[in-house]
Amino acid sequence: METKAKDAWRLPLVLFLGQLVAFSMAACSFASSFIANLGVDAPLAQSFCTHLLLTLVYVPILLRRRQKLRIPWYWYLALAFVDVQGNYLVTEAYQYSSITSVTLLDCWTVVWVIMLTWYVLGTRYSFWQFLGATTCVAGLALVLLSDAKSPDAQDPDKMPLLGDALVIAGTVCYAFSNVGEEHCVKKNDRVELVAMLGLFGMLVGTIQILIFERKSIEAIAWSPTMISLFAGYAVAGFIFYTITPFVLKMSGATLFNLSLLTSDMWAVAIRVYFYQQQINWLYYLAFTVVAIGLIIYSLNESSSVDGTATSTEAAAHYQQLPSEDNSTGSGSNLDREERKQQEAHIC
Repeated sequence: METKAKDAWRLPLVLFLGQLVAFSMAACSFASSFIANLGVDAPLAQSFCTHLLLTLVYVPILLRRRQKLRIPWYWYLALAFVDVQGNYLVTEAYQYSSITSVTLLDCWTVVWVIMLTWYVLGTRYSFWQFLGATTCVAGLALVLLSDAKSPDAQDPDKMPLLGDALVIAGTVCYAFSNVGEEHCVKKNDRVELVAMLGLFGMLVGTIQILIFERKSIEAIAWSPTMISLFAGYAVAGFIFYTITPFVLKMSGATLFNLSLLTSDMWAVAIRVYFYQQQINWLYYLAFTVVAIGLIIYSLNESSSVDGTATSTEAAAHYQQLPSEDNSTGSGSNLDREERKQQEAHIC
């Protein structure tokens, strides 16, 4: 009964956390697009705020443990560098493209992760998983077609195709970061990973801000609205980095990918109700195609994981049989020797 009660509460909790991750991602997108519409171009500063908040919260927890790092610091530095570049490229894309296109094109990360895990980690995928990834690519191609036909394409201040290219480049960085984080999590705990990402991300961001964005930050007119937007981006990013490991641990990549898909619907709502903008019908078609592709990929990913776990358990049981046979055989041999000794003693 206790197990059933835990399972009954587990699903609503996972769904709630998944939607919280999706909403935090959409909140970051909204803050970035709002800041870009106000004429501020400071993507590194936005990412710095998130990494600063992560450092202030998680580094003291890590120091309180008084333990050495389980993974060399330079690996965390490399992951943080790639993560900062990904955040920079995707956030910079809001200067040129719409919030809906940027959030949907984030799905390119799934494609790059498949390629990296195939060649780097040796992961093998089924035909249906490749079909799902190919379907996602087809839907993302419709996004590019929609942006090419949008009125912003003729606006010299708006270059949606350039924004789309920045997003795709950013997803490459996210893919490297995600694969590296997956490798680190298997050998380490969540707190050390998030703390080191925050610390080294803050250091990398500081250096790049001093080189590239110092004049842009000095030109910002700091108003309560601007401060609220930067603070909101930092809080939303902090929630995203904090809750994502919990969702992956409790439900795996299946529900996580499906939960992130709903962030695109939040982006549509933001564009329609806050910006009063019309959305091309190709976007709705692209969203449907990407949703189908992710569902196909995620469901087959779940089944392959279950099949691997089942075969592993079966192999474990199979390996126990010889030991049992050996113990039984050794026991019978001992009985025979005892009988022979008793017979000899009687004679």
